[in-house]
Amino acid sequence: MEEKKFVKFKKEEFKMKEFIKENLGKGRISHVSIEYTPVGEKLIVETNKPGYIIGKQGGRIAELTELLKRKFKLENPHIEIAEINNPDFDSRTVADDIALSLERFGNLRFKAIAYRSLQRIMRAGALGAEISISGKLPGERAKTWRFAQGYLKKTGDTARMVSRSQARAITKTGMIGIKVSILPKGIKLLDRVDMSDELKNKIKSQALLMEEKNGSNKE
Repeated sequence: MEEKKFVKFKKEEFKMKEFIKENLGKGRISHVSIEYTPVGEKLIVETNKPGYIIGKQGGRIAELTELLKRKFKLENPHIEIAEINNPDFDSRTVADDIALSLERFGNLRFKAIAYRSLQRIMRAGALGAEISISGKLPGERAKTWRFAQGYLKKTGDTARMVSRSQARAITKTGMIGIKVSILPKGIKLLDRVDMSDELKNKIKSQALLMEEKNGSNKE
């Protein structure tokens, strides 16, 4: 019985998060988390467009708060805005941006849209990124196209630091699926060695010593 209540609770929580995302619009929300406090529910909305989400004099937030009270029977919901400092490292923001571009310009330009997004991510300083677009692009049969650059670990501890998200675009030829994976800058890679000038000179010195030693042994 307790398990059923927990599942029902999680379903309502998921519906609430999706409702907030749909209400505020695709491409404006990255993530929604919910914290339960003694004074009410705190909903943390991560976005790269805080001004739009808040609205003039907080009007949009106030409207959304009232909708949540009525639809989900919340007693005292409080919406908190968390600004995303670098949206180019946020996979959900990038995936939604690609989906919106496909819906606006059509899937014939999917390669240009994907390469533009990939270049923007790498210019921002990401260590690696991968974009996968699946669907009729164009053609009669569905196909997956992959665009990748840099270093992107698929397994191990480093893989946990990769930001991954999915989005969908509704186009004239059907639904297009978008997957985005980003490894942001500042991550320490234990299996990657940076060849500094000091390290290069040290290796050269050791190589010269080995050559001299081998030469003297031959004599």
